[in-house]
Amino acid sequence: STRMNDGINLGRQYFETSCEDLKIGLYSLKFHYCQNRSPGIKLPYSFTVEVTEKNPDGYLSAAEIPLSRLYIGMAGVFFTAAMVWVYTLMKHRYSVFKIHWLMAALAFTKSTSLVFHSINYHFINTEGHPIEGWAVMYYITHLLKGALLFITLALIGTGWAFVKYILSDKEKKIFMIVIPLQVLANVAYIIIESTEEGSSEYYLWKEILFLVDLICCGAILFPVVWSIRHLQEASSTDGKAAMNLEKLKLFRHYYVMIVCYIYFTRIIAILLKVTMPFQWQWCYEFLVEVSTLVFFVLTGYKFRPASNNPYLQLPQDEEDVEMDEVVTESGALEGISKVKKTCNGRDRQKESTL
Repeated sequence: STRMNDGINLGRQYFETSCEDLKIGLYSLKFHYCQNRSPGIKLPYSFTVEVTEKNPDGYLSAAEIPLSRLYIGMAGVFFTAAMVWVYTLMKHRYSVFKIHWLMAALAFTKSTSLVFHSINYHFINTEGHPIEGWAVMYYITHLLKGALLFITLALIGTGWAFVKYILSDKEKKIFMIVIPLQVLANVAYIIIESTEEGSSEYYLWKEILFLVDLICCGAILFPVVWSIRHLQEASSTDGKAAMNLEKLKLFRHYYVMIVCYIYFTRIIAILLKVTMPFQWQWCYEFLVEVSTLVFFVLTGYKFRPASNNPYLQLPQDEEDVEMDEVVTESGALEGISKVKKTCNGRDRQKESTL
């Protein structure tokens, strides 16, 4: 109608006039159809809007311009950390388990994902739209990174490959829940990235992503809690109380680390993003990446492949239990040494007998 067209023209004129001042700020363009403001009246309307959002330095907003450099810088940091981790694995190859290589794959995948994310933002800033090939590569690596992250954390929590090679039924159910939810979360993330913020699908999938992500974060805590409970029972029943208490302490630290990581990246960082000025909202991504790096480094340090790591010192069979029995002091046995097999069965060390 003529009234609606006049309203759009006035809105366009006001918006163009305000943008001509070249003031730094967050601008919003909103449309209101005045005839639908009355209760019970919903008249149909249709119009076409062409909007070009561009800053002097590119098509990204002031909050997103630093992201390309941020992601490529953090990719280099994660790659360096991954190389240091591989060097550690090669140095202690006799204490390395499959889960250690899975942790290395996670670090390299995280670095690769950040590289593609940086390239994606670079083309959005220069061309005004993402390049399909680079965007697809980023979504694939992002999917792999998300799946590897939760699978690795859950496997560490269950003790798989460290002290046992078989998962219990309830532990298998955790993976049956986490893996499909991670696929759903990444589908929701891709839809959010490729959908305009004003559409109804955007807010629906954003809520689905937030809910599914919280469920996955909660699910990976269950294996850690089960392991802590098992170690508490074992420390009071068998002859390995001191060793079990050492591992119990390590698992409690790991539980606190996961809770702090989830709490900071899912709650604290989002609150900071809401309260920060718009030009500093890129700090939200910076805080998330730094906290992820710190969490990766602490996890790698706690579960590093070393002979003095209490996580790797639990016996796996009856032979180890017999080897750890206390030998009484006797002159006849003085100077005799015995060969003790470590928990992984691949390294032997001599130990003096008292």
